[in-house]
Amino acid sequence: MNNGADEFDDLVNKENWGPYGPSAAQPVKTGLTKRGKIGVSVVAAVIAGGGILLWQDHQDDVKATEIQAQEIQYRRELLALEMQKELNKAKAANEKAEKTHDAAAQKQIDACVDADKGLIGKQLGVTYESVTEDCQERYGTSADTGADMEEAAASSDSGGGISPSVLLGIAVGGAVLVGAAANRGRRRTTTYVA
Repeated sequence: MNNGADEFDDLVNKENWGPYGPSAAQPVKTGLTKRGKIGVSVVAAVIAGGGILLWQDHQDDVKATEIQAQEIQYRRELLALEMQKELNKAKAANEKAEKTHDAAAQKQIDACVDADKGLIGKQLGVTYESVTEDCQERYGTSADTGADMEEAAASSDSGGGISPSVLLGIAVGGAVLVGAAANRGRRRTTTYVA
């Protein structure tokens, strides 16, 4: 009989038994079901694909911005080069005019000195140096014309002329505004329909 009591205790004290007898449930598997695994993989693929597409779009925007910046820099350099060419042309023309004027003035001074050589020694206090100075005062030298040209340039600059640095600043500002407007126009791609 003792054997029956042990058998009863074994039946009652089983850990996997519920209140109504042995458990009929199968062991629980840990992890996701097949449907859950498929759902997680689809969501992961969508997130990864969307992330790649967003990254590529961002990279395209960065490249376009860099290209625009390089184009603006190129235009600035081209504008500066054109401005330098014009300044060099003006300088060359100014130097040529100054050389021509100096040559003409020197011819007039030489002719004056040759004409007044006869007065040296015949009039009191007339020397070669005084004749030369008198002729230079009458017809001017390059130093005098240079000073006159500088005064004229200073008066024309203050009189309302636009200096090259101001023109360059205006051109650069305009280029920046055009670039900003183009960039802003590119961003607004939605259209409103009434």
